[in-house]
Amino acid sequence: MFYTYILKSKKDDSLYIGYTSDLKRRFVEHNSKLNKSTKYKAPFKLVYYEAYDSDVDAKHRENSLKLFANSYTQLKRRIKNSLL
Repeated sequence: MFYTYILKSKKDDSLYIGYTSDLKRRFVEHNSKLNKSTKYKAPFKLVYYEAYDSDVDAKHRENSLKLFANSYTQLKRRIKNSLL
């Protein structure tokens, strides 16, 4: 199983989008400050994830959310209460 996920920083409320094959491990890595791009924003809470059978599909969804503002905006509207 592969996952596209969104984390919310408890420090500054910023969002981080990623993908992984092991969501639990990756979440621990982010909160342990092992990821260079997120270490200054830890701790995080997991606010959303999607599961895929294909790593290509998960990576495509991650890129879609990162590169296409419309996809990202629509998702933020769907999960607005989770982002509070």
